[in-house]
Parts: sequence; structure tokens; C-alpha cells
Amino acid sequence: MKDRSPPTPTSSPGPFLTLSGFLLVALFVAPAASVQGQVVHQELATQYGPITVERVADGLEQPWAIAFLPGGEMLVTQRPGGIFLVSDAEVTEVLGAPEVHAQNQGGMLDLVVHPDYEENGWIYMTYSKGDSDATVPALARARLDGNALADFQELFESNTPTSPGRHYGSRILFLDDGTLLMSIGDRGAQPERAQDTRDHSGTLVRLNDDGTVPDDNPFVDDPAYAPEIFSYGHRNIQGIVKHPATGEIWATEHGPRGGDELNLIEPGVNYGWPVVSKGRDYRTQEQWGEGRSAPGMEDPVFEFLPTLAPSGLAVVSSGDFPSTWDGNLLAGGLRSERILRLVIENQEVVHAEEIIDGELGRIRDVRMGPDGAIYVATGETDGGIYRITPAG
Repeated sequence: MKDRSPPTPTSSPGPFLTLSGFLLVALFVAPAASVQGQVVHQELATQYGPITVERVADGLEQPWAIAFLPGGEMLVTQRPGGIFLVSDAEVTEVLGAPEVHAQNQGGMLDLVVHPDYEENGWIYMTYSKGDSDATVPALARARLDGNALADFQELFESNTPTSPGRHYGSRILFLDDGTLLMSIGDRGAQPERAQDTRDHSGTLVRLNDDGTVPDDNPFVDDPAYAPEIFSYGHRNIQGIVKHPATGEIWATEHGPRGGDELNLIEPGVNYGWPVVSKGRDYRTQEQWGEGRSAPGMEDPVFEFLPTLAPSGLAVVSSGDFPSTWDGNLLAGGLRSERILRLVIENQEVVHAEEIIDGELGRIRDVRMGPDGAIYVATGETDGGIYRITPAG
């Protein structure tokens, strides 16, 4: 959808703060309260009514993930390194963030709060760990003590160090039973590792919240598999969400040239990469692998055409938006600079709409905020955080 209203700033931004060389717009984030920011699109057209887009923070260097604390504060990671706390119009760098190897796609990555955060205070984060020779995706947790991390614990790291820079995956999703999923990309250099069932590369791993292996993981008793593996045959999952109404786990992942996928995640399933793919070879344009499907390998529910370069996935779960949006997926895209609204019925995508199409830049993260708004991080060198609400 390209018939878009031009940017129409109608309110002035909040006070500016200088922090670690970045210029940040101060903001408030509070449940059931508005966030004061600069309106960049007053009434952007969508199929079921216009939306308003506000820029509530800018000057961030490649923001990667947004997380919300129960008191209304926002945490933001930056891929080159660092975690920032936004609270009561103040933006503060969180001290004690883990040292990361920031190269190409690697660095400080996802961040979520524990579902029982108000009782235990745990914050979970993923990042690339290592040096210029080899890195691994790692998972850690810590507690927030003022503007610093305390009780830092590294819980897990991938079992195969690889040359740095590509396909870390690294999204985190907590499940209803208190376990978590962490996506790990195939690491790029040897895609066939996604079919090596002793290698964490190209998988979703499932862990207890202390990093141990759940005793009901699908392959926990099979010596041919790494016990952490929940599903495998993935190229690079960068969006994952659990649907609050159905309990289904949905994930978006990158294909090669084309072949970006929406998958319904089930335990113990092989999703085919790199044996099968909907995509093409980068150089030759020939069919990637052995074909588009194969027995024993799960096909995607949906193929993004044209390519999406997916990153960031959310479920609309707020009554503030049109009822027609309830339960829809919102899939962000990097190179495509799009956010797609996906309507799913009986585990099938029956409709797709571009609600953002180039207006904001590369979409890195998409989250539903505690105030019922949609929050978006743009993965630019001069990136920002945006808030989307129904117009009016």
C-alpha cells in the first residue's frame, strides 16, 4: 500500500538527553497512559481505519529489542552493545551489560523479562560471545538494581563456535510452563549444520528458566540429538510469538533469495533447511537444495512474497485497535521496511495487509506495549522507537 499521508508533525518532541554519544528523545511509558512523542504520521491509511505513528526515541544505534517492565519502564538493547532504561522522561545506560562481540549481525540482541518478574526480578538477554575468530549465541539473566545489572548469570551458549557475523537468530520466548525457547541461526558458513542433530545451530532450543534442560524435551532421551533441541532445520528465526488465544507458537525466519517463511512451531519437527526451501540460490537463481518440499520435513504455513527479511513478530491483543485486528500477527521486515498484518484462520494465512511500507525504515522489533499500543524499533545506525495507535 503506497497511498500514504506525508509526515505531519503536530506535537513537539519531549526534552532531549545526551547519553553515551547518542541523542535520545525522553519519553514516558506507562500502562493505560499515553506516551508523549513526535507525531510523524497523523493518519496513515489502513484497510480498517487510520493509524497514528509517533517517534518516542531516536538517535539509537541499531536498536534490536524492546522490553517493558511492570512499572512502565522500557528497556532497549543496541546491537553494537549496551542496554538502556527509559523511565519518567529519563534515559539511562544500564551498567553491567555483558561484553559482546559486535560484528555484522552479532552483538547485543534480544531481551525479555521473566513472566514472574514482579516476584523474581529476572531479565533475560541474548548476545554474541567470542572474538574475531569464533563466536556463539549466548543466553544470560540478571536483575535490575537501579541503573545496573546485578546477579548476572550466563545460562547457556551454543555448542559450536563459528566465524562471527552471521545468522545468530537469538529471539527469546517464554512458554506457559515457565520454560523458554531461544532461536539459534544456522550461522551462515555451513548451512547443513541445521540438519546436524547434535549441533545447536539452526534450531530452537528449549530450556528451563535456570538454563537446565527440561526433562520433557522431545529428544532428551535420544543420544543422537542435543537434549536442548525443540525443533530443527531452521535457517534464521528472528521473530517468534505465542498466540494468547490459541497457544500456537508462530515464528518468522529468513530464507535465501526469497523463501522467507512463517512457521507454526511444533516440538520435535524438522523444518527442512537447507535440504528444502522455497528460496533460490543467491548467485545462480536455481532452486535451493533438493526442492521446495520433502517427506518428513515441515512446509511453512506461509511464504512471504515479495521477500520480507523478517524480524520482529507480535500478536494484536488490544481492544484499542479495530476488532478486525484482534489476534492478527504483525510481522516486521528489515530490508523490505514493512510491517504486515496477517489474518490467520485454522492455521492458515487468509489475508495480509501492509500497515507500514517504507515509512519508518528497517523494522527490527515489533511488540505490543502494556498501554495497548504497538511499539516498533528500527534497525538503523540512527534508529528509533515508534509507537503506533489508532488515529484519534
